[in-house]
Amino acid sequence: MFVFTQKAKIFAAALTLIGLIMVVIGFNSAGHEAEGHDAHAIEMHADHADAAPADEVHAEEAHADHAEVAHIDHAEAAHGEEAHADHSEAAHADHTEVAHAEHAEAGHGDAHGGHEDHGAANRPWAALLVNTIFFLGIGIGTLFFLAIQYAAQAGWSAGILRVMESVALFVGIPLLGMLFLVITGTMEMHHVWHWMQDGIMDPANPNYDKIIAGKEGYLNDTFFTLRTVAYLVIWAGAAYLLRRNSLKEDQLPEGQNLFFTQRKLAATFIVLYAVTSSTSAWDWIMSIDTHWFSTLFGWYTFAGMFVTALTVLNVLVMFLRVKNYLPWVNDNHQHDLGKFMFAFSVFWTYLWFSQYMLIWYSDIPEETPYYLARFGEYKTLFITMLAFNFIMPVLVLMSRDSKRIMGFILLAAVFVLAGHWMDHYIMIMPGSVGYNYGFGWVELGGFLFYAGLLLYVVQRNLAAAPLKMKNHAMIHESKLFHQ
Repeated sequence: MFVFTQKAKIFAAALTLIGLIMVVIGFNSAGHEAEGHDAHAIEMHADHADAAPADEVHAEEAHADHAEVAHIDHAEAAHGEEAHADHSEAAHADHTEVAHAEHAEAGHGDAHGGHEDHGAANRPWAALLVNTIFFLGIGIGTLFFLAIQYAAQAGWSAGILRVMESVALFVGIPLLGMLFLVITGTMEMHHVWHWMQDGIMDPANPNYDKIIAGKEGYLNDTFFTLRTVAYLVIWAGAAYLLRRNSLKEDQLPEGQNLFFTQRKLAATFIVLYAVTSSTSAWDWIMSIDTHWFSTLFGWYTFAGMFVTALTVLNVLVMFLRVKNYLPWVNDNHQHDLGKFMFAFSVFWTYLWFSQYMLIWYSDIPEETPYYLARFGEYKTLFITMLAFNFIMPVLVLMSRDSKRIMGFILLAAVFVLAGHWMDHYIMIMPGSVGYNYGFGWVELGGFLFYAGLLLYVVQRNLAAAPLKMKNHAMIHESKLFHQ
């Protein structure tokens, strides 16, 4: 029976509290930075306004000088008139072009300034979204893996199902975090999702965007919030029901089980998740870059979340084995978990390449801006993320023996978790904050906050029930598993 020690409770609570404090500091700092940026913009506008009269005086003096010269030089009247006409036309054209350019620049400056202002103000919200999505992937990926074990009637994994349940139950916390971010977005407390800006779908409003307005049937505040609530109910509900039936099964007389009940529930969840995994990725991540879309994006996001969940599960099983809490789990179980880590890292890379290669090859203007932004200011992060998520797992986990050596598994886990956190960062930040990105209070604080909650919830669930299921139909098969 797992013991949730007092030291472990204090450590998890301390991580959560420190992370929360850092998040609060980050939000306050972002508010001050946005105010300073607004003040600088106002000062620049005032300077421009002060400079305008001087330009007008200079223009009047130049015109007077030109008129005087034209009057004195009567002998070259015809040429002067022609030159004056040409000069006037050129001056008018230049003035029109300059005025138009200044007007366009001013309009662009306002829009760009608004974007920059939103970008600076959006940064703590976007950083919170990155960490929420990352830790949500751990919970939902593990829940999906748990459901697969029942639906496929897998025997090898019966000895670690309680570990999967403990992690899967965490899914409700980041889902509540997502609901908070969605509601605050609809209240216009932030503009992480650009399509939520006021008037952007109203033809009579200066903010009107025809492309975004065409997606109003799907991207609107009410439907967006309802979908998030639906994900919360379906995903957290499935985790709760699978856990409840698992505990109830232990109370049945020997020889009885709820295996087929669990299998039907798992199969139902898998069907629902097949749809909601993609729609949630469209909602929470792809709609940040509202003009852009990819038919592979749902699968790509799922693969990243699933690899993250498998990595955390592998490390947790390894930790429990070292502490002798899972004596019925052997190197063969650990090997299979390592194979899943390796296989889905390659699968993620296949989807990444498929999405990138098709966009690069077709070179369609509606698609390329997504990668142009990420190959610009974010290029170093982009390439590092790709190396961490593909090259390192392949180098570390390619051989059979490496999947059985805990040191190699832990090394691969560090790269995979860091790489997929960066992947979510790169998916979210360019479209929500532009060049106002960084790594500070909220980025680190949000990670520590969710990490502390994850440690607390998982250890509490592990301690709430025996780690070995009593009446599972395949528990004996799992104990004898070998390759």
